[in-house]
Amino acid sequence: MLLGVPKEIKDNEFRVGMTPAAVFELTHHGHQVLVEKDAGSGSGLSDDEYRGAGASIIESAEAIFARADMIVKVKEPQAAERKMLRPGQILFTYLHLAPDLPQTEDLIKGGAVCIAYETVTSSNGGLPLLTPMSEVAGRLAPQVGAHALEKAAGGRGVLLGGVPGAPAADVLIIGGGVSGANAATVALGMGAQVTILDRSLDVLRRLDVQFEGRIRTIFSTRAAIADLVKKADLVIGAVLVPGAAAPRLITRDMLRTMKQGSVIVDIAIDQGGCTETSKPTTHSHPTYVVDGVVHYCVANMPGAVARTSTFALNNATLPFTLALADKGWRKALSEDVHLRAGLNVCEGKLTCEPVAVAHGLPFVPAEKLLAQ
Repeated sequence: MLLGVPKEIKDNEFRVGMTPAAVFELTHHGHQVLVEKDAGSGSGLSDDEYRGAGASIIESAEAIFARADMIVKVKEPQAAERKMLRPGQILFTYLHLAPDLPQTEDLIKGGAVCIAYETVTSSNGGLPLLTPMSEVAGRLAPQVGAHALEKAAGGRGVLLGGVPGAPAADVLIIGGGVSGANAATVALGMGAQVTILDRSLDVLRRLDVQFEGRIRTIFSTRAAIADLVKKADLVIGAVLVPGAAAPRLITRDMLRTMKQGSVIVDIAIDQGGCTETSKPTTHSHPTYVVDGVVHYCVANMPGAVARTSTFALNNATLPFTLALADKGWRKALSEDVHLRAGLNVCEGKLTCEPVAVAHGLPFVPAEKLLAQ
């Protein structure tokens, strides 16, 4: 199979879909890989490293989209990229379609086979291709939140860890999954007072054991959220409903009760955000203020640490990329129910039910398409 790796064009997105090590694995399996010139430079990966791994360096994204059987990316295809997709071409990347109707409609019209990293599942019920970026975003959240709390950045002027005689910041994390647990690890390490809300008692018990009682664990209700956001200096939204739009758990009325200069870091922004006032921002302009509360809603947070993120992502995606290349998408998806869960759009049909529900569009199960 001929695989293509274009350079990411989203604002300040420096990750790349494949590392030279991943390219070497593909070429070792007899496949060809086209990599756009300087595609890996933002992650510290040179064209010479890709050439050494067996890739051909191509000058333009247009040439890659025109020639490749499968496109391997990181972020969802931007409008210009969606126009270059061909019917039957495989697209393997993050999509996050539930809050993005224009992208969904373009992919349906384009006729490509679109497999989303974020909905591929595992035998233990996890999301193996989302997990590494959730880990990165979770660990970044207290770091960017601490900066946003600085007075010069528009925040309250509170040091996350405090000092003797002056209290540490109060950090509230909504959601105790992968990103929430990683956020708690870093916030606790920075000396903050940490509270985690979750709707699963099993998750809260696990977190209590994991952190040896050093964080507060509280069952999540709307009343609990409304009470706790009033006291928080930093709120980290880490909720996830796989494939679906994130629930809006912090309302505008709740926001008005928060401290002036407090900060919300909305990790869930890729799926629409968990705050009524959340809207996607970029690394170029990461924050905005509503009712005196600083909002950090960067939709590609892990891009800030592109090298770490690229390697972490490739470690997870490589086995699935190999399966698709070795077997073709029909056989690979037919044989692997977990990879099949990643199919979101296929040759003009929407195959991810939560996305169909979010947009009120017709849904066709992947199994039905594969049986044709």
